[in-house]
Amino acid sequence: MNIMKFFKDVVREMKKVSWPKGKELFRYTVTVVSTVAFVAVFFAVVDLGISQFLELFFE
Repeated sequence: MNIMKFFKDVVREMKKVSWPKGKELFRYTVTVVSTVAFVAVFFAVVDLGISQFLELFFE
């Protein structure tokens, strides 16, 4: 495959992309950040619970 043809195809395809507007992008960003924060807190609590359980029964 010719490298120039590849980049021309990439440019052509990128022009077809429907990019999100500012308000939509902000909403998606808030959704992703809040979901990541929730999952991080959830697994931190689960990890703490498992650690406490193991310390209680195996020390």
